[in-house]
Formats: sequence, structure tokens, C-alpha cells
Amino acid sequence: ASFARGRLRLWSAAGSAAVAPGNAFAAAAAAAAAVAFLAAAAAVLSAAALSAAAAAAAARAADTAASAGNGWSAAMVMGGAAPEEEDGGGGSPPPGAARVVVVGSGRRAPIAAAVAAVEGTHLSVGAQNMHDKANGAFTGEVSAAMLRDLHVSYVILGHSERRSLFGEDDAFINRKVNAALAASLKPILCVGELLSEREAGTTNAVVKRQLELGLAGVPAAKAEQVVIAYEPVWAIGTGKTATPAMAQEVHAFIRSLLVAQFGAETAARVRILYGGSMKPDNADALLAEHDIDGGLIGGAALEA
Repeated sequence: ASFARGRLRLWSAAGSAAVAPGNAFAAAAAAAAAVAFLAAAAAVLSAAALSAAAAAAAARAADTAASAGNGWSAAMVMGGAAPEEEDGGGGSPPPGAARVVVVGSGRRAPIAAAVAAVEGTHLSVGAQNMHDKANGAFTGEVSAAMLRDLHVSYVILGHSERRSLFGEDDAFINRKVNAALAASLKPILCVGELLSEREAGTTNAVVKRQLELGLAGVPAAKAEQVVIAYEPVWAIGTGKTATPAMAQEVHAFIRSLLVAQFGAETAARVRILYGGSMKPDNADALLAEHDIDGGLIGGAALEA
């Protein structure tokens, strides 16, 4: 972690790639590229860089998870880890060290493989999605209890692709957020506007709706366990990115909404990540902004 304006600067990075069935080489390349970006991001931020051993373990876990599941691989690293221990590894990292999270598809094989790969380290494991129900006839879905049984610590919810491709609405996402918290998972709630919504001047209205409805019923005592990821949909995978000032404006608005809902002290502890094409050449400027606590990086990590 690094400090800016007297405030702890938190950061995160992720890389993901579609891997064809049986294509372990592509999985390994994707994982290696993702971890290479993590190291580059750490250097850009003058933050606590990943050690060679941690980077190798993250690459191995992401590669193993992708190979086992013939699906998606991802890696994420965050500074300023919470003091409590987490599953999926050896607990919290040493003071000043980065929190590394390997994110798998949510299916048992890739998640279990990732957990096995990080055993004995301070790396954590996350999932890319989950269902809100604890049990029932939901063929192909994964519950919070199933993820906890696999020692998962984080889960991404409300990603723009889940909203647009699978029709997930704010009410459903909210049920998943509360189910995750009830199971002691840390939800990463994604919010963000479409290009048409930004051009129509409704960015704040869209983000406000997604955030408030997504966090409905979340008690203040658990709010800081939630990570918010602002992902302007028009900037995902397009090479376009919001200017630092544009991103800061939305992040500050999100922070103000958190203050209104949970109070200033709790809102200051919630990490708000930027998820719209953050790259090594713009990360420094984006992360210099007061309310941008990190980045959630996807396809750009593959070109690092």
C-alpha cells in the first residue's frame, strides 16, 4: 500500500481470459500475463510489490483453476488487507504486504484447484458469481455455502456481463450480496452505466439505483466487508477509459452515497475500485484521485 494525501491507498488488479477446452497453454499464458500486470501495477504505484514467490503462486493457482475448469482464469491483488484471517490460504499477509486473490469460475473443480495451489500461502481465493439461494432446484448454480465449503473468501456480484447477458436485476443482485455477507463472504459489487446512459446524462441516477438497491438491507456493521467496483460499461474491453477527473467524479458520488447510508467512518473504509480499462500507462493518474482506491482489471492485463 502507499499513502496519498494522508490516506491509505488501496489497489487491486485482475486479469481474465476465455480458455478453450483442453487449452492449458492458453490458460498458463493468460495467468502469467495477469500476474505480470499485477507486478507492473505495484511498480507503477510504488506500492508493496508482489514477491516472486507470491507472483508464481498466483500464476500457478490461476493456471491450475483454468486448466481444471476449462473456463475462465483471473487474479486479483489488493493492498491494505483486513486484519482478520481469511480462508483459502494461510490467513492475512504480513503488515505492508499485498492481499492476493485468485478468482475462479465458481465451479468446484477450478475453485478447489486454486485453493490447493495457494495452500500454505497468504493468498486468498474468490469466485466470479454465486446464487442467492442456499439450496433448491437451481441446476448449474453455486451457493454461498458451497463456496465457503471450498474456502472461498471473495465473490464478484452484479458484473455488467451478468446484468446484460443473464438479465440479473438489482433485486436479485441484492439478495446475492446479503446471502454472501450472511455466509461470511466478501462481495465485490459492480456498478456502472452504459454509453447511452452516460450520453443521456443519467450516470449518477444509474449508479445510485444500482448501489442503493444492491446494498439494501446491508447492516452498517458489515458494510466495510463489501468492495465496490465502478465499471463504466462503455469502457470495458473497448480500450476507452474515463479520464481521472471523470472517474473521480463518480467515485466521489459513490462515496457520498455510502456516507448517507452507513456514515462517514464506515464509508471511508469501503474500498471503491475502478474497473474501466485501467492500464499501466494510466493507473498512476487514476489512483492519484482521492476516492479511487484501486482497479479491477480485465482484458488489459493480458497485454501487459
